[in-house]
Amino acid sequence: MSDKKKLLRSLAGETQDVPPVWLMRQAGRYLPEYRATRAKAGDFLSLCYNPELAAEVTLQPIRRYGFDAAILFADILLIPQALGADLWFVTGEGPRLSTITDASGMGRMKGKDDIHEHLAPVYETVKILSQELPKETTLIGFAGAPWTVATYMIAGRGTPDQAPAHKLREGDPATFDALMDLLTEATIEYLDCQVKAGAEVVKLFDSWAGSLKGDAFDRYALAPAKRIISELKSRHPDLPIIAFPREAGDKYIGFAEAVGSDALAIDTSVDATWAAEHLQKDGCVQGNLDPKLMVTGGEKLQSEARRICDALKGGPHIFNLGHGITPDADPENVHRLLEAIRG
Repeated sequence: MSDKKKLLRSLAGETQDVPPVWLMRQAGRYLPEYRATRAKAGDFLSLCYNPELAAEVTLQPIRRYGFDAAILFADILLIPQALGADLWFVTGEGPRLSTITDASGMGRMKGKDDIHEHLAPVYETVKILSQELPKETTLIGFAGAPWTVATYMIAGRGTPDQAPAHKLREGDPATFDALMDLLTEATIEYLDCQVKAGAEVVKLFDSWAGSLKGDAFDRYALAPAKRIISELKSRHPDLPIIAFPREAGDKYIGFAEAVGSDALAIDTSVDATWAAEHLQKDGCVQGNLDPKLMVTGGEKLQSEARRICDALKGGPHIFNLGHGITPDADPENVHRLLEAIRG
C-alpha cells in the first residue's frame, strides 16, 4: 500500500526512527552507468526527451543504493523551451537560452496550455517509472519555481547574483510580472500532468530564492509557490509537496505554513538544530548534508550525517543533501552515507 512508503509517511508528519533518504541529483554524472546512458542518448537534452533512457537513469541510483525515493530525470529549463525559448547546453559551462528583456520578448512566448506537446516525453517518462519502480519507492516529480526559471530566461544563462532579473524586475515590472505569471500558470499545468502520469509527490526548486530580499522575497518566491501549491492541492487534495526556497535564511521560518507545503527542504547553510527548533513545528524538514562530504568522505561524512539525523529526530525528517550531489562525488561514499543513516 502506498501509505506504507517511508517517504510518504514522513511527508504525512510521521516521526520515524530511521528517516527516508534520497539525494538531489542522485541520477547523474558521478555514476558511471549514467555517463554511459547519456553517451547513448547523444547529449543532455536528448536524454531528457527520451522516455526510455530518462527512466533508465532515474532507476539507476535506485538499483544501486535502494533510495526511498526516485526523482524524475528532467531539467527545470524544459518549461522555457516548451514556452518557445531556444535552449541549448554548452559543455562545461551549462545552459544557454534566448533571452526575454522586454514586452516584445514576452509576446513571442506560447500560452500555458501550449506546452504539453513539447513536454509529452517527460510525462511518458513518469508513466514508465510509475510502473517500473520498486513498490516501496516513492516517485517525485518536480519543476523549477517561477523566480529561478525567470532568472535564466532573462539572463540567457546562470548568473552569480541574478542581476539581469533584478534589473528587469525593478526597471520593467510589467514585463517581469507577465513573465512570472506565465511561468506560474505553466508550472501548475506541467506539475498537474506529472501527477496525472503517476508522480506521487512534487518538489518546487527555487534555487535562487536567496537573492530576493524582504518584500521581493514574499512577492516573487513565497507568493508564486503559494499559488502553485494551492492550485495543485485543489486538483489533487492528497498530493504531498516539498518546497525548496534555497538560501532563504530567516525567511525559511513559517515558509511551509505560508505556502501550504508538506515539507521544507533546507540548504547546507542552515544548522540542523536551528531547523528542528524553528522549522520542524510546521511539518517535515528535508536536508541537509553538505554535498562536498560526498567527495571527501571519511569519518566526517558519517559523523555529520548522524549529527543531522540526531538533530532532526524529534519530528518528521527526510534525509537529503543541502544541494545536488556533484559530478566528482565518489559512488562509494553514498554507500557509506546510507550505512551511517540506516545502520
